[in-house]
Amino acid sequence: MSKFERLAFPYFEDDRGETIPFELDDSFPFPVKRVYVITGNDQAVRGGHAHLVEEEVFVAVSGSVTAFINDGTGDQEIVLDQKNKALFVKTHCWHEFSNFSPDCVLLCFSSTPYFPGEENYVMDKKVFLS
Repeated sequence: MSKFERLAFPYFEDDRGETIPFELDDSFPFPVKRVYVITGNDQAVRGGHAHLVEEEVFVAVSGSVTAFINDGTGDQEIVLDQKNKALFVKTHCWHEFSNFSPDCVLLCFSSTPYFPGEENYVMDKKVFLS
């Protein structure tokens, strides 16, 4: 069973602009406890860890970014460049982000409040893969 999946949210567009609702109800993969935003420059690598407890959904609401994912079955590269398409990363799934476009804003939904430390993170990819 994959520890990540792609999600799609409703997308509405008319002559006034766009609307993309993120309903935080039973249709969302988990109860959201935190929302945050990540940006990065073209040389930045963000993330670079796996969570033991936390699940996250990532949406590039502006620009584009490349996600590098490994759920134990090998590295996969996923480009996030549509504001209604998301990446759902479950526990025990390595994820990192790079190749940020200058206008990239990555919207992140988390299943936990901010939860640093050894109880939530595997920071070494070699340890994660072993």
